[in-house]
Amino acid sequence: MPAGLPPEDRKLSPHTGWTRAHWAALADRMLAAIDAHRSPKGAFVDLPGPAGSSGVCSDGLEGYARSLLLAGFRVLGENGADPGGLLERYAEGLAAGTDPNSPEHWPRPDELGQAKVEAASIALILQATRPWLWDHLPDPVRERTVDWLATVVGQPYPPINWVWFRIVVESFLREAGGPWSRHDIEEDLAVHAGLRRPGGWLSDGPERAYDHYTGWALHLYPLLWTHLFDVTGSLCPADLRSQWQDDLAAYLDDAVHLVGANGSPLLQGRSLTYRFAAAGPLWVGALTGTGPTPGLLRRAASGMLKHFHDLGSFEPDGILRLGWAGDWPAIRQTYSGPGSPYWAAKGMLGLALPADHPAWTEPEQPLPVELGDIARTVTAPGWLVSARREDGVAIVLNHGTDHARPGDISGDSPLYARLGYSTATLPPLTGPTAADPVDNSVVLLDADGRASHRTGFETLFTAELPHGVLAAASRGRVHWVDTAADTGPDHGSGRHGPAVAGPVVTVASVLRDGVEVRLARVEDSGGEADWIALRLGGWPVTADTAPAVTTGPGHIEATAPHLRSALRDLGGYGRTGHHTETGTSPLGQWTAIPWLATDGPVPPGRLLAAAVHLARAAVLPADPLVTADGDEITITWPDSVTTPVSLAAPGVEA
Repeated sequence: MPAGLPPEDRKLSPHTGWTRAHWAALADRMLAAIDAHRSPKGAFVDLPGPAGSSGVCSDGLEGYARSLLLAGFRVLGENGADPGGLLERYAEGLAAGTDPNSPEHWPRPDELGQAKVEAASIALILQATRPWLWDHLPDPVRERTVDWLATVVGQPYPPINWVWFRIVVESFLREAGGPWSRHDIEEDLAVHAGLRRPGGWLSDGPERAYDHYTGWALHLYPLLWTHLFDVTGSLCPADLRSQWQDDLAAYLDDAVHLVGANGSPLLQGRSLTYRFAAAGPLWVGALTGTGPTPGLLRRAASGMLKHFHDLGSFEPDGILRLGWAGDWPAIRQTYSGPGSPYWAAKGMLGLALPADHPAWTEPEQPLPVELGDIARTVTAPGWLVSARREDGVAIVLNHGTDHARPGDISGDSPLYARLGYSTATLPPLTGPTAADPVDNSVVLLDADGRASHRTGFETLFTAELPHGVLAAASRGRVHWVDTAADTGPDHGSGRHGPAVAGPVVTVASVLRDGVEVRLARVEDSGGEADWIALRLGGWPVTADTAPAVTTGPGHIEATAPHLRSALRDLGGYGRTGHHTETGTSPLGQWTAIPWLATDGPVPPGRLLAAAVHLARAAVLPADPLVTADGDEITITWPDSVTTPVSLAAPGVEA
């Protein structure tokens, strides 16, 4: 066990060995590490790393507010005990930051959009630690704090997770005797209601924006709001809180299936530098008695924190930098600054629970992937979820998420629009394939070798079929996009530019026992561009040394330590190849992606099929057999089980 952490307790925590003492020790290390980066009066925490788009003052405020979250949870869980004087330091910073005459005064929320975000973290902790912080502040500081926070009232907020920032701030103002607007809160609650989707999921805006914001923002704040603030009654009727609990319970049932046996969350969506913030909704479940058992919730949360600890995310000095395993600034979006990673503090909300809470005292329960193989659909994002106990890797096959709307024309975002994501792989985030998709794609290649994009597709179906088979399909007119001139802010979605339309392409995934049969069909000869081939890309594998690539008749495989990406031609492909690049992933230096391609254009209506593997196993399963009769397709698995699938919209035959 590394220095500074207590011995593991494999009786209480048989899967991770981690207890509340490990969480507390790591939190204390994180908070001690930032002391050297506090400004003289403490209003800014200026951490190392490239500046965000809102400027260095915003970055310093972000470092203050997000680390305050962690300090507040730490003190709350100890019922106010604060031997390290954490709240005293943050009180000094609050006094300076809200003083317009101070050299360390903060930009106001009505002056700077990012301050709206950070104001919510400050208000949340002022409320949570009220007896030990707010109630002891001098009256002038409290008055200035109310004035600073009150600039949010009536301000416009984008109709995404941001509406909760205004709700939290105005709810604190209401209880502190400051100005607030019932209209604002009701308007924001209406936005939240409009983000609800089937199965307890929420979309972060009107687009198909399914990512970790569903959990670390849209599920975290509602029940935390009702827990910390006096909002029962007219602001939050009992039936609304009950609805949120039902939504969270359904979401958490999916979420625990999306954690790998090694504790990694799914590598998908923007703001991945928040890392174990993905554990935030798990702790809300524990706090409110919602969803899985406390032992399972802690197992998933401790698995995440331990995973990032073991990856070296806190090395060398305890500071959480922009990156994933460690310092890798290219993972950031434009809005990300050096303090941004400290939103990971949301994933340490469990420290707000006292040591005698069942979430800390009940023995860990195994993750679903540790109990057996997983096969389930998640309707809202259009995902097929699969995990095998022998691999411990959770994957999703994606036919419903692209951070866009049906019919939109833009480039495919590596973080959203790929056909597959997992807990062990990540699409290259920089370099040529960020704008020219290779991994987990079905693309048409134009005469210059440029790949088409699929953003704006239509989801045809997701289905659970007999014999443990999952199926999903999507269809849309592909397009080529020149994104070179799009130098606007990167918020994770696809880039825009002049576009040329191509044919309609249908892609389907049929999944059984971790083996995907990926089907592709060009539906027409429409569009404005000629194309020369169809290419199917497999899973990206990344390592510190170049993955080994092996080929044979109709198959290709890229192998990194403990992980294999393989493609096998089941009909229609004539060529194999691979793409290798360096320095484009936070998971390692080298990334390799195998691919299959046709020898030329294929006529409309011809079915192409391939077996797509991501596995740790030494031996891959035998190939299934695919036959087609128009829209009706039959897959015969190696054990002679047959699966009929129809590509005729709108559905599938079981």
